[in-house]
Amino acid sequence: MLSRPLPFFKPKSLSQKTLADTIIAIDSATATTKMDPKAVKSDLVLILDYGSQYTHLITRRIRSLNIFSLCISGTSSLETITSHNPKVVILSGGPHSVHSANSPTFPSGFVEWAKKGGIFVLGVCYGLQLIVQRLGGQVDVGQRQEYGRMEIEVEKNLGVFGNKKVGDKQVVWMSHGDETVKLPYGFEVVARSQQGAVAAVENREMRFFGLQYHPEVTHSPEGMDTLRYFLFDVCGVSPGWNMENVLDEEIRVINDAVGPEEHVICALSGGVDSTVAATLVHKAIGDRLHCIFVDNGLLRYKERERVAETFESDLHLPVTCVDASNEFLTKLKGVVDPEMKRKIIGKEFISIFDAFAHELEQKLGKKPAYLVQGTLYPDVIESCPPPGSGRSHSHTIKSHHNVGGLPKDMKLKLIEPLKLLFKDEVRQLGRILNVPDAFLKRHPFPGPGLAVRVLGDVTEGNALDILRQVDEIFIQSIKDAGLYDSIWQAFAVFLPVRSVGVQGDQRTHSHVVALRAVTSQDGMTADWYYFEHKFLDDVARKICNSVRGVNRVVQDITSKPPSTIEWE
Repeated sequence: MLSRPLPFFKPKSLSQKTLADTIIAIDSATATTKMDPKAVKSDLVLILDYGSQYTHLITRRIRSLNIFSLCISGTSSLETITSHNPKVVILSGGPHSVHSANSPTFPSGFVEWAKKGGIFVLGVCYGLQLIVQRLGGQVDVGQRQEYGRMEIEVEKNLGVFGNKKVGDKQVVWMSHGDETVKLPYGFEVVARSQQGAVAAVENREMRFFGLQYHPEVTHSPEGMDTLRYFLFDVCGVSPGWNMENVLDEEIRVINDAVGPEEHVICALSGGVDSTVAATLVHKAIGDRLHCIFVDNGLLRYKERERVAETFESDLHLPVTCVDASNEFLTKLKGVVDPEMKRKIIGKEFISIFDAFAHELEQKLGKKPAYLVQGTLYPDVIESCPPPGSGRSHSHTIKSHHNVGGLPKDMKLKLIEPLKLLFKDEVRQLGRILNVPDAFLKRHPFPGPGLAVRVLGDVTEGNALDILRQVDEIFIQSIKDAGLYDSIWQAFAVFLPVRSVGVQGDQRTHSHVVALRAVTSQDGMTADWYYFEHKFLDDVARKICNSVRGVNRVVQDITSKPPSTIEWE
C-alpha cells in the first residue's frame, strides 16, 4: 500500500540554518555510485580520459558489446585506477601534445602495475603517443599530419589485427599532428597509414597496444570489429553487462546505503531519467521514498497536469506537487547568463527540497537523509573540466542542475542510481521496471526547463507563454506526422530578437522562434533531423497564425559538435 502524498503546498520561508547550508554528497567512490563489475557479471574495461571529444563513445561502444566500461580522469592516482580492478585499460585521445610541459599523463607506477598484474593496455591516438614517449620511444611534430579519413594498411597480422591479413586495407578516422618516429624497446609496427605514418603498434609480451586512429567513431567503418576482436580474442574479456544485472546490483547498493528506518526524497521532473530512478528506488525501499514534483514556472505546456496524471494512473508513485513558480521566476528576473541561470535553479531546487524535508519531518518524526536524482553518465561527463587544467578529465560544456548546479554545502546525501548509465540504457532499465513504453519514449527535457530555451531574461514580457505555445504546436505536429519516435529530441527556442513582418495587411515587429530537432544514440553527439519542406511549411504557418507575437520561424541545422543540443 503506497503512502498518501503530502498536501499540495507552497514553499515556506526558510530559517537561516537550513539543510542547504551544510551539504554532504556521496561521491563516486562510495557505495551509492560505485558498481561492482563482478555483480554485473562482466570484466571491467577502464578508460582513462585525456580530453578527446570521442572518449565517451569508447565507453558506449564497449558497453554495446555487453562489457562493463567506465571512464575516469586520465590523471587519476594509481590507487584510484587499481581500486577499480580493471582487466583492460584504454588510454583515450586528447587535444594535447606529449611535448607540452603540462600535458596529462598516467601516474607513476602505472606501467609496472599493468605488467605485474597482466593488465591489457590500449592507447588510442594521444594514448598511443603517451605510451611511446613514456616507455622510451620518440614522438615528433609530424611532417605528415593526418586529419579526417585516411587509409591504413596492415603490415603484420598481430595484436589488434590478428584476424587480418598482411596487406589488408581499411579506412579510419585520424586526428593527430604529432607522429611516432621511434618505438620503445620490444614494440613493433603492425599497421601504417598511406602516408607511411605509424597507425598501430604492439608489445605482446607487455600486453601494450596502440592505435593512432579512432576506432570508436563511425568514420572508422571497421573500428567496432577491431575493438570487438581486441577485447574478446586478444584480451579474453568476459561479457555480461546487461540491465537485469544492473537492476539487481543497484537495488543492493541502495539497500546497503539507506538504513532500514531512513527515508528518501526523490526529485521528479517528469522526464525519463528521474522517473526511472524513482521507480528503481521505490522497488528497493518501498514507501520510505517520498517523491516531489516542483512546478518551477519553467515547464512546458500543461506539463504539470500531464505528468501528475501519468504518475498517479500508470506508475502509482506517491508524489507531492509543489508550486514554486514565483520563487524561481523572482530569482531569475534580469538574469541572462546561462550558467548563472543553471546555478540559481539548482540552488532554488535545494531550498524547495529542504522545505519538503521539514514538512516530512513534522509528519514522520524523522528527517529524510537522502535525495534521489536521475543524473546520467553524459551529465557527469559534460560537467567535468579538462585534463591539464588541474581539475578533471573533460572540458566543462555546461553545469547540469543535478551535477554542477547543486550547492557544494548540501546536507542531503545523494543517491544517483543512473549515474553510470547512458539514456538508452536507462530506457532499457525502465522497461524491466514496467515503466510505460510511451513514457520511456518521451524526448529529454532539461532540468532547468524552459530557462535554457528562452535566450536571455526568462521573465521579460511573455516569452515563456509564447515559447510554450510554439513548442506545443511543433511537438504535436511531429507526433501527428508519425515522426516522434524517430527523433531523439525536438523543441522550440525563444530568440531575443524581433523582426519586421506583415500580418493582416499590417506591419508587425514581433518575435523570432527557432525549431530544433536532432537524432542521436546517447545525447553526446547528434545530427540535425531533416524534415520535408512541406512539414516545415505547415508548422511555420500554424505558429505564425496561432501564436500572437511571432512573425518569423527559423530552423537550427547544426550538429553536435560544434553546438550543443540545447541552446544554453
